[in-house]
Amino acid sequence: MFSTAFLDLPPLATAGGQVTLPGSKSISNRVLLLSALCEGETTLHDLLDSDDTRVMLQALRALGCRVDPHASGVTIGGLGATLLQEQADLFLGNAGTAMRPLTAALAVLGGAFTVRGVPRMHERPIGDLVDALRQLGCQIDYLENTGYPPLRIGRPQLALDKPIAVRGDVSSQFLTALLMALPLVAARDIVLEVQGELISKPYIAITLNLLARYGVPVHRDGWSRFTIPAGSRLVSPGNLHVEADASSASYFIALGAIAPGNGQSLRILGVGADSIQGDIRFIDAARAMGAQIVSGPNWLEVSSPASTADRRLRPIDLDCNHIPDAAMTLAVMALYADGTSTLRNIASWRVKETDRIAAMTTELRKFGAQVEEGHDHIRITPPASPGDWRAACVDTYDDHRMAMCLSLAAFNPATLPVRIRDPQCVAKTFPDYFEAFFSVVQTPLQRIPVICVDGPTASGKGTLAAKLAKRLGYRFLDSGALYRITALAATRAGLPLDASGEAAIAAMAARLQIHFADGRILLGDEDVSDLVRTEAMGMNASRVSTLPAVRSALIDLQHAAQRLPGLVADGRDMGTVIFPQAPLKVFLTASAAHRAERRHKQLISKGISATLASLRADLEARDARDTGRSTAPLKPAQDARLLDNSDLTVEASVDQVLDWWQGMQPFRDA
Repeated sequence: MFSTAFLDLPPLATAGGQVTLPGSKSISNRVLLLSALCEGETTLHDLLDSDDTRVMLQALRALGCRVDPHASGVTIGGLGATLLQEQADLFLGNAGTAMRPLTAALAVLGGAFTVRGVPRMHERPIGDLVDALRQLGCQIDYLENTGYPPLRIGRPQLALDKPIAVRGDVSSQFLTALLMALPLVAARDIVLEVQGELISKPYIAITLNLLARYGVPVHRDGWSRFTIPAGSRLVSPGNLHVEADASSASYFIALGAIAPGNGQSLRILGVGADSIQGDIRFIDAARAMGAQIVSGPNWLEVSSPASTADRRLRPIDLDCNHIPDAAMTLAVMALYADGTSTLRNIASWRVKETDRIAAMTTELRKFGAQVEEGHDHIRITPPASPGDWRAACVDTYDDHRMAMCLSLAAFNPATLPVRIRDPQCVAKTFPDYFEAFFSVVQTPLQRIPVICVDGPTASGKGTLAAKLAKRLGYRFLDSGALYRITALAATRAGLPLDASGEAAIAAMAARLQIHFADGRILLGDEDVSDLVRTEAMGMNASRVSTLPAVRSALIDLQHAAQRLPGLVADGRDMGTVIFPQAPLKVFLTASAAHRAERRHKQLISKGISATLASLRADLEARDARDTGRSTAPLKPAQDARLLDNSDLTVEASVDQVLDWWQGMQPFRDA
């Protein structure tokens, strides 16, 4: 997961490949609670691992539920409608699928509970659910603002002889919460009557489907009256596999519709057209806009329209009440349509993780679209021509779906980059979204940004480059480590580190399996981080780097590191030889004296004895060898920015390079 302050997406060109989706959030949190409240033990497979499911699991543990995680999911020991802990303070983040159903379940079972969440959760209405629960005798108090969490829940005096009225026009989660909780106390038939037009009916269909799996067949009279039979008991289904998330599928369906193919189809694994999730009907909307979609058992295959010369999508005017979450993806697809699109009946957007109508209006306008915001609709007219598009730095409002939807704007016809602020908000439902996204999108190499950090030995280029890459979410190439690993492998093989062993070392270097992961350097499966960082191996690396055949063998490996979303490469010839077209080249100019002092402090801290004089002499000798070699001598590129970091901290050096980089970006108000 990208945990950077922002993530820059370069302009993207094509899409193709295969992506496996995570489990459905809507199903995952429902089955977690049902498994905890039922009789028996339930093993859940392919459960979503995200912020929302983690807060649900933490809450279940706090209530005394046994939770045993394992490789393919989790096993839940059902409480059988009897809580082992009748007092708890539960933090539920911004998870509506945890807050609403847990509130209902705790209210009918009774105890001494508080439920709270993040500030945004305390702005999301829960009053209609509380009103319904109070009708049947539940004791619930507001701790701050009436109608909103946090809540205090006490012991009920239940009266279930009359129909229970619940509003259905704000959030379907209120009805879902009651449907899941009331089987716990169904000594007689319990009737729920929906007031107003029920929104998001497909989500209620998910709830009814799952209740049936747990032994409770709810009787439905249209979408206005629901009856839980007398004597209902939640019983474990034993094993249950969680479908992949249909809402998450919408981003990749849209991706396949927007992006030209790369010669292979875009296949989405984990969900098919026969899914029980309502958001799978996003397929119909995408087809209406021109997407070509084929479905099979547990998979979808998507491609862009073939009927128009410019491959633009068709605009739509659609009632989106049945796909409220996935409809957000349609808003971004509308940027690629050849006319104005209107999404209607989406008032529920305003009470989600953020006010999504207002947020989407603001962010789409940044790209140059004309957007009309209504109480329950949004109307989008895309930029008239590529020249009317703008590079945008978009805010995500701590809303996972805003981040994922807006990433699709990187396929804009103006080939402009997109900056996504707070990309880690996707952790709520799809922590690895951007990794999955980058695995199936492509763009020409010249569009993938590279920052080169060159300099002499011990100038701090590796530390600077690694921290810079972490701040930007870019890949990191430690070219010096490549030479150190090559030297290590050569010495292990008994090869001379001079011209007589050049051909053999070059042949071996081309076959080395080298990886960088979490600050570690791997040769095959072996962690060689410490072995290659010794002074002796540094000297050996300097020797093999003078061999032209070895340098040539490692060039392809270095070029292969230029992958999405970008690369920070450190070495001695990154800007002059390996990536001469890099938009930003930095050359560190710390003196040998300063570098010797820095190295001396490092060695002393590790308990290694050394003298300043010998270290300085060694560095000056390496400098002379590196600058005097005939192949790729150490020198700054003509357009490199010189950075004397002799007296700068690492953070100050990183800040300076980031400032240069930011100044080169086209984003407004970044």
